[in-house]
Amino acid sequence: MTITVERDRSVVVHAPEGTSDERIRQVVESKRQWIYEKTNHPQKYRNLLHPPGKELVNGESVLYLGRQYRIEIVETDSTEIRFAQRFFIPASQVSKRVETLREWYVRKAEEKIVPRVKQHACQLGVEVADVKIVDNRYRWGSCTPNNNINLNWRLIKAPMFVIDYVIIHELAHLIEANHTPRFWNIIRAQTPTMDKAKAWLKEYGQLLEQVI
Repeated sequence: MTITVERDRSVVVHAPEGTSDERIRQVVESKRQWIYEKTNHPQKYRNLLHPPGKELVNGESVLYLGRQYRIEIVETDSTEIRFAQRFFIPASQVSKRVETLREWYVRKAEEKIVPRVKQHACQLGVEVADVKIVDNRYRWGSCTPNNNINLNWRLIKAPMFVIDYVIIHELAHLIEANHTPRFWNIIRAQTPTMDKAKAWLKEYGQLLEQVI
């Protein structure tokens, strides 16, 4: 049985089929202090560093792979965003620029993140049935009972060492289902920057949750 506190402060309990309600209540009650600490975390749930709702206009900037890049609205026959150390957004897409940028992020996540999952799976010696880029605002990744790995498209805005940490975190669940000392040892052995990645997500995670 596992208990997870999501970024919207909801508490999710995963229990084996057939577990009684009374047993679930007992486990949740035994973890009451831990749940309280998680839902009142001063970093995880603090106010955004910047108010959401940026305007995608000339001179504004958006995150990509851990860095801020400036936006330039350009006149072009293309309807696609072009990236070359800045984001060139076609003027024809200005009215739906947020949706266009989101689509660009999703494509880049599929292009850059999915191959890394397969690479890390090979290094860990685990088999992944499928890898999906999903839209889940409050969860960076998940591992299903069918050995599927789901990863949030918003991760493409984080540095690569953070992306690798989330990938390895989910892959480690194919070896050790719970967050035991062995589980964390597996992650630390594969990604020495684990603590740095966790700190980055605590510091900037809420910024990733915004589309822009």
